[in-house]
Amino acid sequence: MTKKPSNYITSEENARIFDNPILEFLSKTHISVPLTIFFSSGIALSIYALLSLNIDLKFVIGYFLYGFIIFTLVEYLMHRFLYHLPGVYTEGKIAYALHGIHHKFPRDKKLLVMPPILSVTISSIILGINYLIFDLNAFAFTGGFLFGYAAYLGVHYMVHAIKPPKNIFKTLWVNHSIHHYQDDEKAFGVSSPLWDLVFGTLPKKKNR
Repeated sequence: MTKKPSNYITSEENARIFDNPILEFLSKTHISVPLTIFFSSGIALSIYALLSLNIDLKFVIGYFLYGFIIFTLVEYLMHRFLYHLPGVYTEGKIAYALHGIHHKFPRDKKLLVMPPILSVTISSIILGINYLIFDLNAFAFTGGFLFGYAAYLGVHYMVHAIKPPKNIFKTLWVNHSIHHYQDDEKAFGVSSPLWDLVFGTLPKKKNR
């Protein structure tokens, strides 16, 4: 487990990442902005593949679901191996700016999403790479991938912003709370516990 400094977690909001006011402004955004961008982009790319590229519906649906599932794997791997690099809890380190500050200020809602400028740029690069791999099917695949990203953003926002529901989805709230407040080497999957189950990082029942 990556050791956190004593009294690391704080309930204060309006945490600051950059001293530069422009960079600080660009580093934060309201959840509605990326949700609108990426839900609509995911759907639009799939419709484009179906109507403009005349790709068969079963392939559009298949590649969309494939992209969605692959995103959940990417989400898990990035959270586990990139966001929790050494120095994640040390101010001034890249890992701190990427993720450590969120662990320190888990209630700051403006720290729950990647800045749209950065995420749109990365998404455009991903579409280009996918095109080299999947040819025209890249549009439906990337549509599912971006839809998965938007779903992740929505789930992550909700588990921090509202009380857990009294149904099967409560597991997502419980797992993420364990990750933040008990054991940061468990529960790396936010939108799904699937890959935690596969890779053995699902929290034990006694912790839950």
